[in-house]
Amino acid sequence: MKAPAFLRRLFRGGPAPKKTQTRRFQAARIDRLSADWIATYSSINEELRGDLDRLRARGRELRNNNDYARKFCGMVETNMVGPAGFVMQARVENAPGKADKLANDAIEAAFVRWQAVCDVTGRQSLRDMCETLVGGLPSDGEFLVRLVRGADARNEFNFALQLIDVDRIDTTFNGVEPSTGNTVIMGVEVDAYRRTVAVHIFEAHPNDGPRTSRRRVRLPAEDIIHSFKVERAEQVRGIPWMAPGMLSLHHLGGFMLAAVLAAEHGANHFGFFTQNQDAAPGTLPIGERDDGGDTITTSQPGVYDTLPPGYDFKPHESKYPNEVFGPFVKTALQRVASGWRVSYHALANDLEGVNFSSIRSGTLDERDRWASDQQWFIDSFLRRVRAEWMVMSLLSNAITMPNGSPLPAAKVAKFAAHDWLGRRWEWVDPLKDMNARIAGVGAGLVAPQDLSAQMGRDFYDTMVKIKEAQDLAKQLGIVLPAYATKVAAPAPKSRPAAADEEAEEEEETAA
Repeated sequence: MKAPAFLRRLFRGGPAPKKTQTRRFQAARIDRLSADWIATYSSINEELRGDLDRLRARGRELRNNNDYARKFCGMVETNMVGPAGFVMQARVENAPGKADKLANDAIEAAFVRWQAVCDVTGRQSLRDMCETLVGGLPSDGEFLVRLVRGADARNEFNFALQLIDVDRIDTTFNGVEPSTGNTVIMGVEVDAYRRTVAVHIFEAHPNDGPRTSRRRVRLPAEDIIHSFKVERAEQVRGIPWMAPGMLSLHHLGGFMLAAVLAAEHGANHFGFFTQNQDAAPGTLPIGERDDGGDTITTSQPGVYDTLPPGYDFKPHESKYPNEVFGPFVKTALQRVASGWRVSYHALANDLEGVNFSSIRSGTLDERDRWASDQQWFIDSFLRRVRAEWMVMSLLSNAITMPNGSPLPAAKVAKFAAHDWLGRRWEWVDPLKDMNARIAGVGAGLVAPQDLSAQMGRDFYDTMVKIKEAQDLAKQLGIVLPAYATKVAAPAPKSRPAAADEEAEEEEETAA
């Protein structure tokens, strides 16, 4: 009788069983190479609870003292707001496709008047306030604005805005609000769906000298705009935009300062006096005594002193800046620029070795980022402001037609239609890009209205200005070449077929 197969393998040493291999993500492996890679399962709010105040404080310190951090804040202000700010265009219609010109002009004129008096403190226009809000996002990551209605607004529209420092939000307030039973996370009161119900702020800045106050005030959500870019679900506070590159930039700033000081000392004959056995008792090196009796010796460029007997001079030779200083700084700034989603040449003001193709590619990618940030700011702040302003202005009879009659408040829904135009940029090669745009419109691939919006202009206003220019030129007897009627060149006359045959016969005979 033949033994079973497993017994035969057991006695003659059969093949070892195969090990089961499991597919895994290499980044999740735990071994000696990744032992220092610490990761937690904390929620975004738990991570921010202990770090947000320190992140904001360090971001503001960088903004005040670091050159590149200040440049990034300026880039945010310039590219998101621009010199002219955001332009509101009313889009009221009497019928589909038929604009209500009188109402649109009245609304736009009233909004321009309000922009000059929108700050409840009377210090800033709406453009300046927008610049302040977006300029604080790199270090703060969020902003808080109170909507002031009624007589406290101190203007004819009975509506104003108050900027509130986000330092006043009580980050340490976590738990349950006794009066409502809602959850409070870092000073933000939310309901069961994590919708903001109110924000709890200090009555005054907690570190404002004699005017400081740590008594909390509850601001309902309908009276404030607390805005930030949401990066993770259920997030209730904003993350500073500079957070990914702050540590690298801090150490880079210290390195560059040390290198500058080392170069200054090295170029200034910096060194040390040493005493030898021949020094006479009580002899001091050249220098002056300070108030404490210690000797102070200062070096000056181009000045050499005579040492007393018994003293030698040991020079200090600086190693910085050396040949690797520039490449190292460039690599570090490229890393920071990547974390901040801007081009390196714009952040570092370094155009060395940049060609047309590379700068165009980097610039277009960066402009897409700014356009996206503009749209976020419009949706999260400006549309809410415009809606609140429209209601209060109509109730205050502050929007009037040319005949003096105010727009009726009952038609607030009709007057709500509007658009915002943000800052736009000139292209790297404007002639080629403009010709490409004209070709797109001429081929019917792009509508003139869309092209005008891409350039940050309103198509209707552009047409009105062109008509005004044409009328003025006609009145003064001036011909504007751009709008002059072009006479088409005459088409070549077609010859009869007999003439073509005779010409072909003559060519064959000549051949």
